[in-house]
Amino acid sequence: MWVLWALLRGRGNPLRRATDRREAWVALGALLLLVVGAPAAGWAGGTFADASLQRSVRAQHAERHAVDAVVVGRLPGRERFAGDPEGGSERAARTRVVASWQAPDGSPRTGEVTTASRPGPPGARVRIWTDAAGLPVPPPMDGRTARTHAVLGGIGTFLLVAGCVEAGRRRVVGRMVRQRYARLDREWASAGPDWGRAGTGG
Repeated sequence: MWVLWALLRGRGNPLRRATDRREAWVALGALLLLVVGAPAAGWAGGTFADASLQRSVRAQHAERHAVDAVVVGRLPGRERFAGDPEGGSERAARTRVVASWQAPDGSPRTGEVTTASRPGPPGARVRIWTDAAGLPVPPPMDGRTARTHAVLGGIGTFLLVAGCVEAGRRRVVGRMVRQRYARLDREWASAGPDWGRAGTGG
């Protein structure tokens, strides 16, 4: 940081070029964006994602209903392991069974369902989730899981903005360096034929 400030003010370096000062300003601008802009973008992205996910959580809890179903029979096959939306990142065993349950309008339903409850013999009860039509659906997401996803989204936004700032800085500085070398080549080409000859500096 001290070196950057010295370049900006031009102290301590009598050979400082105008391009050095411009590169220092570019570096200072990128630093400010990394320190202020990227965290602000990450916070805004996380806040927006949290608000959107919390709306989804409320909608899912309003549309999905927990229902006690009665096991009719168990389907053959091994248990599947999947992320449980109600338990955050925990992995829960889900078993497929044939069960009967009652839809919200009171009509009976029978079909294949997947449940995290440990199913018992036929006649046992398991907890499932259904939609307004009485069809089986996954459990609704809980608020804690939504908040975790929002935090990850904010971190991802921060990293994306920081990467774009650094890429932009490298691009701008690289262009400035190429322009500097091109100018030096032109100056060298114009001075080359007379370089080293006696009296040419007069």
